[in-house]
Amino acid sequence: MDGIINVNKPSGPTSFAIVAQIRRLTKERRVGHGGTLDPMATGVLPVFLGRATSLVEYLQEYHKTYLADIILGVATDTYDAHGRVMATIDASGILLPDVESALDAFRGNIDQIPPAFSAVKHEGQRLYELARQGQFFKTDPRPVTIYRLTIVNFRPPLLTLDIECSKGTYIRSLASDLGQKLGIGAHLGGLVRTSYGPFNINDTVDLTRMTEAAASGAIAKFIQPPDTVLSSWSAVILTEEQERIVGFGRQLAIEAGDVQRLRAYGRDGRLFALLKLDHETGAWQPDKVFGITANYLQCDKIS
Repeated sequence: MDGIINVNKPSGPTSFAIVAQIRRLTKERRVGHGGTLDPMATGVLPVFLGRATSLVEYLQEYHKTYLADIILGVATDTYDAHGRVMATIDASGILLPDVESALDAFRGNIDQIPPAFSAVKHEGQRLYELARQGQFFKTDPRPVTIYRLTIVNFRPPLLTLDIECSKGTYIRSLASDLGQKLGIGAHLGGLVRTSYGPFNINDTVDLTRMTEAAASGAIAKFIQPPDTVLSSWSAVILTEEQERIVGFGRQLAIEAGDVQRLRAYGRDGRLFALLKLDHETGAWQPDKVFGITANYLQCDKIS
């Protein structure tokens, strides 16, 4: 069972718990997710099955979009609704122009400090594990990019934002930082991931439907092809001789235009290999090969 399920994660379980449930439903041993969502968050969670798990890394290159409900005037230690309230300030005096002006500081390339309660590691331990023990460590700021930051709704103390951002962005930190910028504190009250690269919330499937489909042996209908995550890449179809060359990890001469990488398909139409341009030779070097016959995905990293 090789492919990707675009899961609509419910609020409550962790992303790892969703993976465990998909593993039980599909009976596939190799299962992984792309892009962790906090337990309270909902929405798009791509889950990779079988040999498609070797493609998870390419999902991280895409932008993510969110709808975020931010509660102004209440700061918590976790930066979300599950944390301990640290301060409360009346937000009724905050006007729409104030929010618009404050948001300017968070658009484009910014440096962001991950929350104390996060999966970032300090000396080998997750920050949230240390925080639960009463040990709080502030990490160095990390560069992230906010491509879009738009107000959807503003009825103090509730502010809803439409956000498009790069990998590594913490929406909880954005909420907290915005509250500090406004001088009243804030936390993340709710979060929905509406898209992640080629995966959109309108095309998700919930756990109830998957459970019902698994019971009737029809869960495969929810599995998208592994190369869905590579849909933005240029593609080539290999000849029999080119399949043989790539299959043995040797470089290949192809006219492919101004691109740096390619998805290569075999004569049977299945994904055969991923190729990257060798700038010194001008030829294409196999990066990952999915089986010499391409009758099934069999991923090997070429080193």
